[in-house]
Amino acid sequence: MRKSMLLTVPTLALGALTMAAAPAAAHEGDMWSSQATLNTLNNSGTTGDVMVDLHGAEATVKMNVSGAAETFMDGPFPHAQHIHSPEQAAAECPPASADTDGDGVVNTPEGQPFYGGILTSLTTEGDTSPDSALAVERFPGGGAYTYERTMELDAETQAAVEDGTAVVVVHGVDPTLLPAAAAEKMSPLNPDLPLAATLPAACGVLTAAQMDAMPEGGADTGVAQETGSTTEAVALGGGILAAVAGGAWALRRRAARA
Repeated sequence: MRKSMLLTVPTLALGALTMAAAPAAAHEGDMWSSQATLNTLNNSGTTGDVMVDLHGAEATVKMNVSGAAETFMDGPFPHAQHIHSPEQAAAECPPASADTDGDGVVNTPEGQPFYGGILTSLTTEGDTSPDSALAVERFPGGGAYTYERTMELDAETQAAVEDGTAVVVVHGVDPTLLPAAAAEKMSPLNPDLPLAATLPAACGVLTAAQMDAMPEGGADTGVAQETGSTTEAVALGGGILAAVAGGAWALRRRAARA
């Protein structure tokens, strides 16, 4: 039985994810290199790697992501991605046992005690604050993409990177991969959103090492760069991203016959 759902997207839906991290002053001029492997969450198939080179407040973030939800209304599926950090806990990616409601997936509130609230939104351009948590027109999209951007980090994010409590999370799971109980659910963040839209898809804890000098190379612009099919996906996805940003989120999925 095929079902179609037209769901209204509240512009601040992912804003509910945001938690304030404890302030910590970063040392201006310090140089750090951090990296993480992005491991699959919620049977998404999404994997990848992240590298963050930090010099004082300036960070160059590089990501390679594959196996992500690919299409959405004949366009690329937008993937919100953020640097998180828990306020009072060791940073980690949530285990399957974090699924406290028994629907077979770890939703955002269930994962948040492990990886924390949003500190920085890894957008392709413009604002990188938690206010851009749902700026879908400024996140990468498609089943595989590369991301590279140089940006200024606030003191809280700098401190999280330096002390090893920064966690990178990619959101958005293909709803056809979810258990039947989860596929029928709406997001706990807002009843107008499908659960799949805000589910964590991949997660990795950044491990940092202080350096004497920054490595050569890296981006000298603040714009994400996609290659291959991702470039096409971003270009072709303009219409869908605009539609989502304007408030229409359409999601087609198959529901298992009872």
